[in-house]
Amino acid sequence: MFRSPLACALAAALAAGPALAQPTGKPVFEGAGGDPRVSVSQPESTSQASGGYVRSIEPSLGPLGDPLRLRPLLKEKGIEYSLTYVGETLGNAFGGLRPGAIVQDRLNLRLNLDLQTLAGWDGATLHANAYFIHGTGLSRYEVGNLLTTSVIEALPSSRLSVLWLDQQLFDGRLGIRIGQQAADTEFFVSQTATLFVNASFGWPAITGLDLPGGGPAYPLAAPAIRAKYVPGNGFSIQAGLYDGDPAGANRPGQDPEAQRLDRTGTNFRTRDPALIVAEATYAYNTETGAQGLPGDITLGGWQHFGRFESLRFDTTGRPLADPRSTGIGRPLRGNAGLYAIWDQTLFRESGKDDEGLGFFVRAAYAPTRSSLIAAYVDTGLAYKGLFEGRDDDTIGLSLAHARLSDDARRADTDAIVSTGMPRPRRRAETVIEATYQVVVVPGFTLQPDLQLILHPGGGIANPRDPDGRRLRNAGVIGLRATVQY
Repeated sequence: MFRSPLACALAAALAAGPALAQPTGKPVFEGAGGDPRVSVSQPESTSQASGGYVRSIEPSLGPLGDPLRLRPLLKEKGIEYSLTYVGETLGNAFGGLRPGAIVQDRLNLRLNLDLQTLAGWDGATLHANAYFIHGTGLSRYEVGNLLTTSVIEALPSSRLSVLWLDQQLFDGRLGIRIGQQAADTEFFVSQTATLFVNASFGWPAITGLDLPGGGPAYPLAAPAIRAKYVPGNGFSIQAGLYDGDPAGANRPGQDPEAQRLDRTGTNFRTRDPALIVAEATYAYNTETGAQGLPGDITLGGWQHFGRFESLRFDTTGRPLADPRSTGIGRPLRGNAGLYAIWDQTLFRESGKDDEGLGFFVRAAYAPTRSSLIAAYVDTGLAYKGLFEGRDDDTIGLSLAHARLSDDARRADTDAIVSTGMPRPRRRAETVIEATYQVVVVPGFTLQPDLQLILHPGGGIANPRDPDGRRLRNAGVIGLRATVQY
């Protein structure tokens, strides 16, 4: 049965349910990714896994917000829970594989247990997160692009996402987290970029396409241990050791087959080659009364210790495009990359802590020969409170660019030489996104969105074109509704 995103959003808001979101009218100024907030233009709501500060729709619902008054009672006992519903309609207006439109939605249920309040265990928290995903993906069926048009796009399923225990030590300067975790909640995060709908502004395409199963990122997570040290003065260091193949698909990329192998999120794989992700961040001008504008700089990287197949040569050394090839890529060891992030508030409106202009840029490089994407960069601007009387609305413009590796491009050349048939050679894909998030009431947002996808698939041939010409540039129009409770 067809369900409009707006109708679903309102239904979810009226249902009695969870809330880590703040029930008050004031937002809690927390930065996405668990870091100090450095972006005044971090949006009211986001579907990116790293989250951010949120407000609940509960006060706007009056007596229906919590009719049994359960939430205050549970909070006193150390139990908090929340619901976030995201429903959206996206349409491919031109280009890509074919014109068309889809409806998809996702319900996110979070549970937080303060074990100090519940059991007297000082500094310990237990956290669980589950997704209920419906609909079909626009990228998969209509566009054919690499940089997925929506962060909630995934195969329909009800799945456990994360389940971890966090222990704070040394007055909160050291945190140890053990259990099933997703790297995209804490690593490679730009706070300003959480405004945008395209998935690559969360977990970038360079990791999502180079790592097995897309890496430990939405919709998959993996058993892991993560340590984060915050010595003070704006510095923080964190590292995570993850099982390197969340679903056991044993091949890179966000392949639907990987999601089918672990439909419920309960495989809990622990015997695959490891993935290590680490980063160091310096946040400045975040203290109360700071004269300068806040920002942060992050340097990080990843190393996967598994085996990968060559993109170009088979086990005998022949090009994979050669008719005599075995069709099995030559084994390669490992995948690695480096990245850098700069988040900066460029302008803050006078007397306001959460209105102004923010900027971000992220860049990554993966030199290993197992990488499909060798280089990646994204950047953008977002302004919160630009229009008079719309202080909580956020408007943004962004760009992401993913360049395919030399081996991937040379494999295309091999195919042209071997077959004698002209065909496009992949090079890179770029997405430009413009979006505007409207806060209808605190905790309920509507977000029209426009995306222009240049060279979908990196410039692959259109399977529907008898002459084998490239997929045409695609234009995506969408509307998202988000309810936080």
